[in-house]
Amino acid sequence: MPVHSAGLLLYRVTDAAAEVFIAHMGGPYWAAKDDAAWSVPKGEYDPDTESALDAARREFEEELGVAPPPEPYAELGTWAYSSGKRITVFIVDGAVFDPGDFAFGEFELEWPPRSGKTASFPEVDRAEWMPLPAARDKLVKGQRPALDALEQRLAEAEADAEADAG
Repeated sequence: MPVHSAGLLLYRVTDAAAEVFIAHMGGPYWAAKDDAAWSVPKGEYDPDTESALDAARREFEEELGVAPPPEPYAELGTWAYSSGKRITVFIVDGAVFDPGDFAFGEFELEWPPRSGKTASFPEVDRAEWMPLPAARDKLVKGQRPALDALEQRLAEAEADAEADAG
């Protein structure tokens, strides 16, 4: 049975370009990495006991310590990582999202490895708005298809708006 994960991808469209809100993964493994070390705020869930959207909203708040923006949310798609893990991503317009101060969630890990000592680390250590081209380099490989789907959805919305105006 594959592991299921769900996350919220906030986006906003500025005069300059579309941007997404992503988070740099915390902990010692990711500390010195930047490219391919960022993620949509997300986490695992059991589809038998929780919906993907409920999990995405819960994980956003657990990881960042702030409430996600208000609805409406739209399911962007589900993609499989090379490991077989599946991630379902929801989008929400974050134009009015003002997180204030973050209170990043933490996890425990034996550190250093095989030391018998346990240390706490933040699930993410920073989160920020990033233009789509930069986000493509920063996101872990398995989440990059979500950016393609978002770009397509934004292009379709723009074409529809132009057709309605024209």
